[in-house]
Amino acid sequence: MTTKEDVLKAVKDNGVEFIRLWFTDINGILKSFAIGPEELEGALTQGMGFDGSSITGFQSIEESDMIASPDPETFAILPWRPEDKPVARMICDVLQPSVGKHKPYEGDPRYVLKRAIEKMKKMGFDHFYVGPELEYFYFKNSTGTEILDEGGYFDLTPLDMASNLRRDTVFALRKLGIVVEYSHHEVAPSQHEIDMRYADALKMADNTVTYRLTVKEIASKNGVYATFMPKPIFGQNGSGMHTHQSLFKGDKNAFFDEKDKYQLSDVAKSYIAGILKHAPEMISILAPWVNSYKRLVPGYEAPVYIAWSRRNRSALVRVPMYQPGKEAATRMELRCPDPSGNPYLQFAVMLQAGLKGIEEGYKLPEPMELNLYHLTEEERAERGIKALPASLGEAIQLTEKSELVRETLGDHCFERFIAIKKKEWDEFRIQVTEYEIRKYLPIL
Repeated sequence: MTTKEDVLKAVKDNGVEFIRLWFTDINGILKSFAIGPEELEGALTQGMGFDGSSITGFQSIEESDMIASPDPETFAILPWRPEDKPVARMICDVLQPSVGKHKPYEGDPRYVLKRAIEKMKKMGFDHFYVGPELEYFYFKNSTGTEILDEGGYFDLTPLDMASNLRRDTVFALRKLGIVVEYSHHEVAPSQHEIDMRYADALKMADNTVTYRLTVKEIASKNGVYATFMPKPIFGQNGSGMHTHQSLFKGDKNAFFDEKDKYQLSDVAKSYIAGILKHAPEMISILAPWVNSYKRLVPGYEAPVYIAWSRRNRSALVRVPMYQPGKEAATRMELRCPDPSGNPYLQFAVMLQAGLKGIEEGYKLPEPMELNLYHLTEEERAERGIKALPASLGEAIQLTEKSELVRETLGDHCFERFIAIKKKEWDEFRIQVTEYEIRKYLPIL
């Protein structure tokens, strides 16, 4: 679907009863309202008004009128709704009402990513390809962490009791136009992963919010609960979103140089150096919740040490070597993001950090091919290896000082994000946990 006429025809031909208009709040939580076919042409032409003051991170009450403008290219029929009364969805850009032509709303996460992509194009690149790997858990319900299976990495039935859930989810994603490369059981019990094929960043951000809802909807239809919470089970691996990235000029991979000993171009090296340099100040976007930092600890395949490697998965950035020498496959993988955040903001800060490295000509250090978890603190210090912030409180302090993140998000979105995360951290700090009761009450 590329035009208004295409969408109107598809709605009529398929007998669509409702069209759900989607957008995310600043945290990446999907928001939606439905319209009937009779309202669709007006929505595609003028947009649909809504109250922005009720959306987390959007407008204050005295300036609350907003417009949701559906993107025709995102039209899809939802496969989990009844076939006899089809329901479709479109993802929206959020606009501010204005005389004449409405203006993009600077607090719209989708617009934040569009701005970053526009900067990339001005620098001479045509594509920012992204391939996120989203992990998640299945539980019996949303009130606890009772697992469905005792399976481990790549385990097959009967250990993996959720094979049918994954299969049905893949079928649903295909119907939504999302290409799936593979799916499998992950390391922790009841933990799973379905990998989408890489795509341009804006399309992939749209696909990511669609993927998360699809996983949850298929689970719900089968009487179980799916969660993208980063660390739901103590002592087990958390859920990450390892994110593969590359820049292309036309069909030429700007990251590839066959003459380099690592087969990385100067563009790739500076891009990776930008990611490494700015990782601490943007981690609050990539890992945005208090719980995210329960995952980012050594020993659970969640990298916390700021270095890069080729085969070593303990480093923050990896340059995969699955197909060495193949130009199109050359890419970098950032391993610290988790799947609970706002993908529009996550992809935007990653891109802007990489572009900053290219603009400023950052130099990439040599790779660290040894297990960084096994080094002592002194040994890491000798090698100049620093660590990511250990809590949301530390992370947000660094973000608040970051010119890069402010530039990426824009003043409006930046200030609201900082305020929301400071509030979350303050709420967490005053909690008295079960751990504290068990540990301290009997002895103090």
